[in-house]
Amino acid sequence: MLTIRDLILPLRHDPSMLYYLAAQTLGVPASQITELHIRRRSLDARKKPELRWSYTVDLATRKSEKQLLRSCRSPKVSQAKELWYKPPKLPAPSDSRPVVVGFGPAGMFAALILAGAGLRPIVIERGRDAEARRRAVEEFWKSGNLDPENNVQFGEGGAGTFSDGKLNTGTRDLRQGWVLRQLVRFGADESILYDAKPHVGTDVLRQVVQNLRTRVIALGGEVRFGAKLTGLKQENAVLTGALITQDGEERLLPCSHLILAPGHSARDSFQMLEALGLAMEPKPFSMGVRVEHLQASIDKAQYGLVERDSASDGAASAISDQDAASVPPADYKLNVKLPDGGSAYTFCMCPGGYVVAAASEPGRVVTNGMSNFAREGENANAALLVTLEPDDFPDKSVLGGMYWQQEIEAAAFRAGGGNYRAPAQRVGDFLAHRPTEAWGSVRPSYRPGVTPCELHQVLPDRLTLVLEEAIPALGKILKGYDDPDAVMTAPETRSSSPVRILRDDTRQSPSLRGLYPCGEGAGYAGGIMSAAVDGILCAEALISHIGGSK
Repeated sequence: MLTIRDLILPLRHDPSMLYYLAAQTLGVPASQITELHIRRRSLDARKKPELRWSYTVDLATRKSEKQLLRSCRSPKVSQAKELWYKPPKLPAPSDSRPVVVGFGPAGMFAALILAGAGLRPIVIERGRDAEARRRAVEEFWKSGNLDPENNVQFGEGGAGTFSDGKLNTGTRDLRQGWVLRQLVRFGADESILYDAKPHVGTDVLRQVVQNLRTRVIALGGEVRFGAKLTGLKQENAVLTGALITQDGEERLLPCSHLILAPGHSARDSFQMLEALGLAMEPKPFSMGVRVEHLQASIDKAQYGLVERDSASDGAASAISDQDAASVPPADYKLNVKLPDGGSAYTFCMCPGGYVVAAASEPGRVVTNGMSNFAREGENANAALLVTLEPDDFPDKSVLGGMYWQQEIEAAAFRAGGGNYRAPAQRVGDFLAHRPTEAWGSVRPSYRPGVTPCELHQVLPDRLTLVLEEAIPALGKILKGYDDPDAVMTAPETRSSSPVRILRDDTRQSPSLRGLYPCGEGAGYAGGIMSAAVDGILCAEALISHIGGSK
């Protein structure tokens, strides 16, 4: 196979044009190409409003690849690299049944690897299956009735199930391609295999995670919903069992290997582990707000679109209506360093999405963003976050960051007026230090609803001082980001875990052998893809340990 990069095509094009463009690059007739696969696709908006698709493809031809590489002399053409991840297998059968705690991205892919290796894992998930979880979350968003054990944070698929399902990552681990292929196998759209900014969508993710669970069970695994880890048993610092509470009854589940993937919101689990003396430390994390703009405004800023003049043939710099309809809703990823040394950045941007209630504890308000696969919502939203170091935490204990999260979430609950309404403010009012009394062109999408307020009275100065400087600065990077009508909804506190559960180079806890802290909740990931890969790595370490001990 050969790889050809930077094949440029207009917004609207017939996919077969890739064959002709690739053949032209190679200097052969298109009929010589026997196979062509898209490796990567991205939208090039550098010369806006002239938007183009850029493709990288893998292909096979009837001619010798070595001969073509010598004759075409194009820097775009190279030998394709066949980089495939192969899941591990045990060298011999084992009676060991490892336990996986948590069925978010890390726990799901850890369980899938373990099951594929023949280890028949037992998965413990405190929340419910995806369908029961969907009903509980919809009820919460409608009425404010919160189930502390079955919500946006807890349940099948983890917190990522109620998000945009973004699959971006800053690493290039071979396991990522395998994760993407499994997601497609279980129902995600094939575009995630090659889009530069792939996403699954909340509506699709719910079915994907159920199909993945079915596969784990078919391979001999077991998934127990409504089952919560409440303790660990050990002898001489070696794991011997897990205490599991289900249906109000606590039982001992004997085990010598446990992958702990609790998610970043399992606060009672963090407290339980601290009480057991497990090695842990506070870690940096970020907090801030959700900012909403009109999606049309973001499209105009990113793609260079302008309003068409109905009295003429249209503005010369505007792309056609047909072309405009063929581009995906625009996104952004921004960061700014401030003169005083502070910084802020955007996170989890949801084009055509919604701001949603993501609380997991009574009397506390948390926001998050989500969008469906079609990204059809009127607004765009993203978290605007400030990075916080352990020295910033008012409480200097191991769980000091967690306690600060809880304090801010409780203040937001009070400011919202109860029933999980969130405090919100127009950007213009926030910068002017005046309470919001009415909304402008951007209407808040948060459910169960918002209460207009003054966010300086809700959030700590450590956040508001940075946000005040960051918003105008970001407006210089992305036109309209500082739109006075943009809506800020608070607080965004669960961007990542505020604590790290320590592990050594075997991925086991140094204070409890057989325990594998894993994923975002343990402090080793920051999104669906990185959590899934960390789950795979922990499963590999566990399989290696079991295989080497026989």
